[in-house]
Amino acid sequence: MLSAQLQDTALRCLLEVVRSGSVSEAAHRLNVTPSAVSRQIAALEELLGVPLFERRPRGMVASPAGEVLANHARRNALEADRVVSDIQALQGLRRGVVRVCSSSGFAIEFLPRVIAQFREQYPGMQFQLRVCGPQAATQALLRGEADIAITYSRAAERDIAVAYRGAASIYAFMRPDHALAHLPHVTLRQLQPHALALPDPENTVRQLFDIACSQKGLVFDPVLVCNQFEALMYFVLYGGGVSIAGGITVRDHVRRGELRAVPIRERGLNGRNVEVQTLADRTLPEGPRAFMQFLIQQLESLAGEKLQNA
Repeated sequence: MLSAQLQDTALRCLLEVVRSGSVSEAAHRLNVTPSAVSRQIAALEELLGVPLFERRPRGMVASPAGEVLANHARRNALEADRVVSDIQALQGLRRGVVRVCSSSGFAIEFLPRVIAQFREQYPGMQFQLRVCGPQAATQALLRGEADIAITYSRAAERDIAVAYRGAASIYAFMRPDHALAHLPHVTLRQLQPHALALPDPENTVRQLFDIACSQKGLVFDPVLVCNQFEALMYFVLYGGGVSIAGGITVRDHVRRGELRAVPIRERGLNGRNVEVQTLADRTLPEGPRAFMQFLIQQLESLAGEKLQNA
């Protein structure tokens, strides 16, 4: 039977070449020689009768057949991890690893707090937290590099299961002594006269902000653009002006009275959601599954709690 001839060693080589785009880099990661990796790939191509990679000057790119086989190999590897984890879980959640990928706003205070609270119940659990852009967090799931993604999404993704979805309001935030801090809400026109610091264009808050400005015919000339929220926050704290962010990102700073958060009342600024995502048709190991349930409970709690300025 053809499927029985797809050996684990060959599939591991295939996966590493797909991930790295290079035979030599895959060999380094697997601690074997490049010729050994090349032989495994050649054997798979001979067995299946199709090319699995396009050989390009700058590296190896998986062919459509290579992508199909790589997805099969990823799912097999994830299933093996789940079986091991579930066997360990028979003795309770004493140990295990949870791989989380998130967009940056969640990783500042929200996720570190949730992880610490979860480990109070299950101190043997370990976490790998990777911070990246919203789309990259979803892609990490598809590549089998994460168990759970928490990110902002504006559209459905193929092969992704959404375990939680909640509305994500956008706020203008500023120092408590700023001229806008006392208002119950602001419009884009009210923001225009003030020095504005914005996330970079890859940020979903920025994308919705730009769309809303375009619809209103407004042009902003930001005094600072940065891809790191911490830089925007400290710019605001030092009196540099106003910035924008999601409620979860600024919630703890608002609670402590360091910042004020004012909802931006404009059509078009409610086009994204907080999502907790997993790979579709994958059964998570017990540890990641328990953490995901805990994470969703925390998000549901925040969703029912209005962001109040101190």
